[in-house]
Amino acid sequence: MPAYPELLILRHGETEWNLQGRMQGALDSPLTDRGRQQARAQNAVLRSLDLSGFRWFASPQPRALHTARIVAEGNSAPLVQDPRLREIGMGDWTGQQRRAIVAQFPHLFDGPNPLAFYDHAPGGEGLAALSARARAFLADLDGPSVIITHGITSRILRCLALGLPTGAFGALDGGQGIVYRVAPGGYSKLGPDGTEPQPIPQDFV
Repeated sequence: MPAYPELLILRHGETEWNLQGRMQGALDSPLTDRGRQQARAQNAVLRSLDLSGFRWFASPQPRALHTARIVAEGNSAPLVQDPRLREIGMGDWTGQQRRAIVAQFPHLFDGPNPLAFYDHAPGGEGLAALSARARAFLADLDGPSVIITHGITSRILRCLALGLPTGAFGALDGGQGIVYRVAPGGYSKLGPDGTEPQPIPQDFV
């Protein structure tokens, strides 16, 4: 694994567009009641840890920032917004429902990576550009960090921190209301029910 500091990586809570299956990208929609509950669950997980010396970072997009402010309740460290943590841009697919994209481009969903379509959005940012800004963000870290971001950005950050090629992002778990820990001691998922070790996809090691 690369020599990054300990990372606690979180995805924002459920949003209205998540419920509708819409691609959010650079646009936004409000957290649902469940999304706020998921953020409170993340807050409870983090409160159970000793986060002395951790810095806190968040994507400036409203759904992530709203989540971050709930997650950070009770913590005195400043919350730094970093645009490099925003979600992958979806170009012409922004606001479209996933099922409409599947119907129009079924071949993008036939391969082993069910998320590969994110790299094919017309006018979209693409995985290479997302990976470049995620790598730049990680390179600037000088200590352990809590990072509140988005689904695809979270996966790319974890790929880089684990030393995996970014093409492995679809093999990593997603999910809302949980915390992923990447540290020299291992890779794990922290949730309300405790710690669950996470396997590193062997096909990419």
